Amino acid sequence: MDFDKKLHQLNDRLNYIRDVFTGKQEENIRLLESKLNELMLREKHLSASEQQAAAATVDDLFDFVERKLEEDLTPMDRVRIVRHSQRVCLRDVLENVYDNYTEIGGKDENSIDPSMLIARAYITRRSGKKVYHQPVMVIGQEKGHGEEFRNGGSVKPWGNAKALHYMKVAETENIPIHTYVFTPGSYPVEDAPGAAQQIARNLYEMAGLRVPVVAVFSEGGSGGAEAIGLADTRLMLSHGYYSVISPEGAAAIEGRLKEGQRATPELIEKCARQLRITAADNRRMGYIDHVIDEPPLGARPYHYDFFRSLRQEVIRATDEVVLGVKGFAPFRAMALRRRHGKKGVTPDFDNIYVRWNLSSNARDRLVMKRHRKFRRLSRQACLDRRAVHRRIWEWGYDLGWDVYSYFKYDLWRKHQQRIVYAVEEVDAEARVLMNRLLSPWRKLSGSLPGSGKPAEDKEKELTMLSQWDQEDQRNGEWRYVSPRAKDDRTITCPNADSHGCLDLWAPDLFGEFAGVCNYCGHHFPMESKWFVHNIFDNGSVFEFNSELEAANPLGFEGLDVKLDQAKQKTGQKSGCVTFEARLDNIKIVVAMLTAPFRGGSVGAAEGEKFIRAAERAKKKRFPFLAYVHGTAGIRIQEGTNGVIQMPRCTMAVRRYIEEGGLYLVVYDTNSYAGPLASFLGCSPYQFAIRSANIGFAGRGVIKETTGMDIPPDYHNAFKALSRGHIQGIWDRREARQNLRQALLTMGGRNLYYR
Repeated sequence: MDFDKKLHQLNDRLNYIRDVFTGKQEENIRLLESKLNELMLREKHLSASEQQAAAATVDDLFDFVERKLEEDLTPMDRVRIVRHSQRVCLRDVLENVYDNYTEIGGKDENSIDPSMLIARAYITRRSGKKVYHQPVMVIGQEKGHGEEFRNGGSVKPWGNAKALHYMKVAETENIPIHTYVFTPGSYPVEDAPGAAQQIARNLYEMAGLRVPVVAVFSEGGSGGAEAIGLADTRLMLSHGYYSVISPEGAAAIEGRLKEGQRATPELIEKCARQLRITAADNRRMGYIDHVIDEPPLGARPYHYDFFRSLRQEVIRATDEVVLGVKGFAPFRAMALRRRHGKKGVTPDFDNIYVRWNLSSNARDRLVMKRHRKFRRLSRQACLDRRAVHRRIWEWGYDLGWDVYSYFKYDLWRKHQQRIVYAVEEVDAEARVLMNRLLSPWRKLSGSLPGSGKPAEDKEKELTMLSQWDQEDQRNGEWRYVSPRAKDDRTITCPNADSHGCLDLWAPDLFGEFAGVCNYCGHHFPMESKWFVHNIFDNGSVFEFNSELEAANPLGFEGLDVKLDQAKQKTGQKSGCVTFEARLDNIKIVVAMLTAPFRGGSVGAAEGEKFIRAAERAKKKRFPFLAYVHGTAGIRIQEGTNGVIQMPRCTMAVRRYIEEGGLYLVVYDTNSYAGPLASFLGCSPYQFAIRSANIGFAGRGVIKETTGMDIPPDYHNAFKALSRGHIQGIWDRREARQNLRQALLTMGGRNLYYR
């Protein structure tokens, strides 16, 4: 029976190697296949002991060949390893790393989303004769070993919502969270709560979780990984990958493939290599804290030594996070920093006890340390061409605003508000008392002849309609007019067939009408300059951080040329423009993503500029507006340098909002993918210009991923409003008035003008 089991295992190993090295390493595969077939033919002629010896010999040969093949692994080979059904899954981790666990939030098919597994687990540790059972919340994508109902680890929005719910439970219970990332990406549907919106919500809440979070990456596919990947310590399995997009997706974009076309294996291999997706690459760039070694060709369920190593690394990482904020523990911290003891033996962290629950002050330090950690990431991935004297001047400028804000808002205004609040309370009480004392006299005076307003004046006041004020509409006379208004031609509205719209003359459409069809209200795309010059007060726009420049941190082939072309075409150095402006003398900080620059895609430079804009708004107590002229998502050619902007920018937004700021988002034209699933989608106040499209993925991607036929209006603003993803839809001609109203009535307890 044991021999049959061994043969079955060897056959599985052969199939595994064949799948990983499809079309490659044929000589080694034939050698293993011939030796295995030879063993199976000799089986009946061998005694039990001889069978065991022969099987051990073939097993040693498999070990030797796997070690040899390990040396030739390409990045795409590693992708095939983590996708294979024999790869370790989260259920294997729970069985072999934790001492006890209970799955919660559903089980197998009987779950709101079987792709997301939640478990309350225990790790047992010893300190002398005492035994401690330390609870932990385990959250991760579950791919299983080929079960179709797991959806390949691609989590639906409600699965990510379930994960967030139990993260908050762990925070309430003051226990650590261990997340395991096993996903090719999130399932791209807009059904409530929405794929992008739920990922953004997860990132926003994880940024402020007041318990230790340790993440372990195996397959980290873009936004799906970020939904549970924001952590104090991020570990990665040595054969895993972490990327902004799959190699096949990158190849389709780089090869400009049409629907139904497939990229060549050579192009896919090239993109996998250029994206720098491996554990070693991400460790070198600083996005992973430590790489956990796996057996040759990756960990499988029978590699029990790997699970022991994983257990030690997870315990060590949690201990380090706790001791980093808890206080005085020099000897335990020293033991944890030593990865290997004498003669290369790893210390046994099961026998080094660290209590994992934190005090209130320690939890505050934990959140602050997490924010500082992510703030430092990816700064090297963009170009900063400021001269030394300019950097010194700006450092002094920021320091001056810090001091000014502290004395004016934190010190003086805090005491001033206490006095004002006390005076308001006394005044309110006094007015009630005076009303009671004077009410008899008012009744008497009101009954005298000639008192009060004439009846006809009262009737007119109550029934007269309010007068529409068109001052802000400028009667079609805009400060900036699109260059397309000079074209002497007619434009056909896309709704002409359904709404009967007549053709529009370009000078009228792009001039007086501001790009709006005066028959059906369809909004044609306009230049970002139209928004800047026609929304804000004349002459009030002041750009800052313009020296930050988009770069090619991975040396991705062809990106330098594309960036140079974009810079020459737009006159910008990146796809994000940050500036201060005024609207009816209300000062505001704006970060604008512009579609003409590489589709408004976000890379390291754009993320850094957005963060600095949020920090500037926080220091000055200004409202903060993200105007999305258009964005196609994260810039894939920057790899993880781009996708890391999702948690970085979201954390900057959270810091700003928690300080009492007002964060508004206005979508124009098309807004998709990573930015929407992070720092844009987490705003409590999101609005769209009519005819904008808002979504996590385009129709083609959804069709290819889910097989669903998507209607043309699936992403339009009205659908987004009906799903609760945005709070309102604006006519472009009324954007100035609506924005002013929002600044006066929404959010922001600590704004300078409040």
